Amino acid sequence: MLNEIKAFREQYPQVREVDVISIDLPGKVFGKRYSINDLEKLAKGQCKMPAAMHLMCSKGYPVPAKGYGYDDGDPDATIMLIPGSLKYVGWESLPRAQVMAQFSDSEGVDLFWEPRNVLKRVVSGMKRDSYFPVVAFELEFYLLNQESGAEGQARPPVGRLTGQTDGVAVLSIERLSDFGELLSEIIQRCEEQGVATGPVSAELGPGQFEINLHHNDNVLDAADQCVLFQRIVRSIALKHGCRASFMAKPYLDHSGNGFHFHTSLYDGQGNNVLSPDQDEKLRHMVAGLLELLPASMTFLAPNLNSYRRLKPGNNTPLTPNWGYENRSVAVRIPLSDPDNRRIEHRVAGADANPYLAMAVVLAGAHYGLDRQQQPEDPVQTICLDAEGLPTDMRAAIALTEQSEALMHYLGEEFVRVFCAQRTGELSEYENYIPAREYEWYL
Repeated sequence: MLNEIKAFREQYPQVREVDVISIDLPGKVFGKRYSINDLEKLAKGQCKMPAAMHLMCSKGYPVPAKGYGYDDGDPDATIMLIPGSLKYVGWESLPRAQVMAQFSDSEGVDLFWEPRNVLKRVVSGMKRDSYFPVVAFELEFYLLNQESGAEGQARPPVGRLTGQTDGVAVLSIERLSDFGELLSEIIQRCEEQGVATGPVSAELGPGQFEINLHHNDNVLDAADQCVLFQRIVRSIALKHGCRASFMAKPYLDHSGNGFHFHTSLYDGQGNNVLSPDQDEKLRHMVAGLLELLPASMTFLAPNLNSYRRLKPGNNTPLTPNWGYENRSVAVRIPLSDPDNRRIEHRVAGADANPYLAMAVVLAGAHYGLDRQQQPEDPVQTICLDAEGLPTDMRAAIALTEQSEALMHYLGEEFVRVFCAQRTGELSEYENYIPAREYEWYL
């Protein structure tokens, strides 16, 4: 890190401040802004933050989490900078830097509840068995009008060129042009941050877009890039007079924001174990993914709004099933050449924590390979069934709490803390009487 810092400061002498960032359980970015002169001290592990910051609720304040961060004295953790993550931030009013951080306790041990460390644990287990995943993240987002409706509802944005409220024409080039400056700056800033992006497309909802991220054989780096991508999208939208949201279902009558995970798996010699001549391993992976899917839903659909997307008619898989070239199923095998054959996990919403969602996808894949199970036959027709998955957050949490497999892969104490934190946030959310309740029942 010291060499990285030296090179950065030589390249960007005008930078005076650096944001040190991490991501909490709900998937929100938090951190502190330091003087650029503190970077060397940070690199040596001489700075701290409260260890329980990862356990905050979506609004940024503590909720019960099995005793951690709520009544344990709120101890500090040591900040450890992540090599390769020190980058220039050029979209704010002043030139700044940002660097990603991970936390360790007083004995130098990784915090078990930090999302990045959970994913690291799963990846390490796969590598011990000589499985090396290559992954890609694919997620949708909405651009929104900065002015909300009378009761806080989301409103579609107005295009820069047409001056018209955005429509719903899928894959429309005109819609891309209407928001072209904003979308192009997102791509530019992603390049500056080392986030490798692919195609940009207009999606089915008004103001809804998708920018794919490249495949990456470094799973942690891929998840880091996804976190940075989300921060860049939100920041650039504000700069251009919009808001951006990865909320699963901002509009009841329009498409939700999905989050798809593409995964290939290679052996120690660099061979794709999912190639057609090894179809048995692909089927094992699929079987594990489908078996763990119900218990994984707390991570793939982590809040109350997530389940508004998981309804029939929302173009969302609602049954643990799979198929070849079938977008209506939970686990799809896309058409590809043998070297790039992969699975696509299609259930999660874009509000899922990238580290934790990828962790349960890889856990399911490894579980299937380990048990060498067989899935049911692939679905060849459009699937509109909705059975086998929890339909609300409390039901999902109950399944997660009972999953010995997820406890094995993610850590027993982590699963218990995560479920307690999600239950705590849900209880806080429900402890409120909305206007409609008075309108209907007063």
